[in-house]
Amino acid sequence: MISLIVISDPTDPLLPMLDELPPETEVTVGNTPEAFKDIAPRAEAILNWDLSGRVLRQVFGMCPRVRWVHTRTAGLDKLLFPALVGSPAQLTNASGVFSQSLGEFALGAMLYFAKDFRRMIRGQQAGEWDPFDVEMIGGQTVGIVGYGDIGCAVASLARAMGMCVLAIKRHAPASPGGDALAHEVYGPERLVETMERSDYVVVAAPLTPETRGMIGEREFAAMKPGAVIVNVGRGPVIDEGAMIRALTEQRIKGAALDVFEREPLPAGHPFYKLENVLLSPHCADNTTDWEKNSMRFFLAQFDRFRKGEPLLNVVDKKLGY
Repeated sequence: MISLIVISDPTDPLLPMLDELPPETEVTVGNTPEAFKDIAPRAEAILNWDLSGRVLRQVFGMCPRVRWVHTRTAGLDKLLFPALVGSPAQLTNASGVFSQSLGEFALGAMLYFAKDFRRMIRGQQAGEWDPFDVEMIGGQTVGIVGYGDIGCAVASLARAMGMCVLAIKRHAPASPGGDALAHEVYGPERLVETMERSDYVVVAAPLTPETRGMIGEREFAAMKPGAVIVNVGRGPVIDEGAMIRALTEQRIKGAALDVFEREPLPAGHPFYKLENVLLSPHCADNTTDWEKNSMRFFLAQFDRFRKGEPLLNVVDKKLGY
């Protein structure tokens, strides 16, 4: 028998899917540390279905036998607290569940600026017939900063559109040649060069001490005046002040943003008024079935855990992804 803690609102409509777990599984659901005082001493696994991670910090310290923690999201910046990082427990996430939808958002954002959909909508609302030139994204270059599951999804769609794909990843191959999707893959030391060459820059990097603020004044200064930046990773990876200055001074063409340094974005923030910004309130991957897909992934992971098979999406807790 495996004892499982599920940190969640007990009324969450997805919890009945846990009935698919083997009948001998001991499951306790709650959203306070007190809910787990009985099961904690013998709990072997924790499903963090709560988005904040606040309760997990408290509950983890109550569970000396936990060998595995799983979170339903891909982001980890709220979960990598010292006790978990320093423990032998494996941490897994739902990376991959959201990649295709975020890739589609990035592609849509590139088309939005290439075709100037904002101008089309503005003309339609004004009742004006005002033809203008548009751009092709085929033949242009997209630089992908963070070449994991999301970055690969972006690359796949970009290649299908006939784009040249450059990728930046922490551990680049010894030679800069491409792989099945990217034409060229580089390490972080080639970031500025990649941004210089790119017509579109898609940021899909996780938030770690190394990536925080990695795109700042120097990187924006390197971008083409007609370039667009798209962020589907984490807000603090980009220096927001530097980006606002580049957009306000029109040193770059625009930005499409799904993530921000502070969320919800506060009232009166410059992004709300900038005409060259496409703003998504962190919902680019909120497909109608994302929670079901995340739970299905957990159920498959639990089966692996129960059978002693290697888990998928094991996080390097010290690196943060």
